[in-house]
Amino acid sequence: MTPRIFIAIGDTDFARLYDADAQHRLAQLGEFVRPSTPTGNVRVPTTIGDDFDVLITSWSTEPFDPAVLNGSRLRLAVHSAGSVRRLFPIEALGNDLRIAQGGSDAMAEAVAEMAVTMTLALLRNLVLHDRRFQSSRSWITGGVGMLGQSIAAQRIGLVSLSRVGRHYARMVRGLGATAVRAYDPYATADEAAQMGVELCSLDELCATSDVLAIHAPSTPDTAQMIGAPQLALLRDDAIVINTARAEVTDEQAILTEVRSGRLRVGLDVYSSEPLPADSDFFGRENALLTPHVAGGTVQARFGQGHAVIDEIERFLTDGTLHAEVTSANYERLG
Repeated sequence: MTPRIFIAIGDTDFARLYDADAQHRLAQLGEFVRPSTPTGNVRVPTTIGDDFDVLITSWSTEPFDPAVLNGSRLRLAVHSAGSVRRLFPIEALGNDLRIAQGGSDAMAEAVAEMAVTMTLALLRNLVLHDRRFQSSRSWITGGVGMLGQSIAAQRIGLVSLSRVGRHYARMVRGLGATAVRAYDPYATADEAAQMGVELCSLDELCATSDVLAIHAPSTPDTAQMIGAPQLALLRDDAIVINTARAEVTDEQAILTEVRSGRLRVGLDVYSSEPLPADSDFFGRENALLTPHVAGGTVQARFGQGHAVIDEIERFLTDGTLHAEVTSANYERLG
């Protein structure tokens, strides 16, 4: 029987995720159905469980009742974006349905790139120079003679050796950083050592880091794990980077440190998104802010699409999956 694939992705998302080659590969897998949606999201049909073998989802998939996934035919759902939790509760696992997080690997490198970019920008006072120079057009006011810091000289601390954390560690080591440590209760010392990283406790990490880069997923165990006590351990003028999830931090505690001028931050995620226009984070030279775009590169998006197709090909060929979501790892995945 020819596999039937339902693509619950809006037109804009689809164009960014699936290039011409990916669309050709999809056509080779079987019959695929994708409703055209010039505007808005895509609904998963209530008959998906009986009419299709594979479901592909993304940001533009409308939330649906997980009960529709139960049926005689549907055996695989692959998410083209990051976390599957918005669409697939843990109860959706099982009943012969397998779920894969197809887009995360491709996005991880892009997110790490953004985290490194923020790290370098803050170390070299790029935000301060640009804002002062642009507004004043003065060489002196722009900061001529102000000295920045080399990344190679920094003690780098990673909160989680997740997919993103591992890429970030590789990148900063490639830029010359040698003092790289991490807190991750799920990583072994041998795994960390292979990446040139030393494991330590969270408090020790904060007390010994010049740059603290947060790469942990939002789970019950990580909720507000970086709060006022941990931030207080950081030295004056240390840098905090968060391209992961705001829920991992106590955002008000971070804002307090930013207001005082004691710490510098690079943030891509916030407890309320979009970030309210009256947020006190705005207008501060020690805060580098981006609107949740860390994973957004052209290459990452198309990589996500190809990763999804790779997963479907593996599944249809021999039943294996590279990024399967299971009851054992569900709470730990970003």
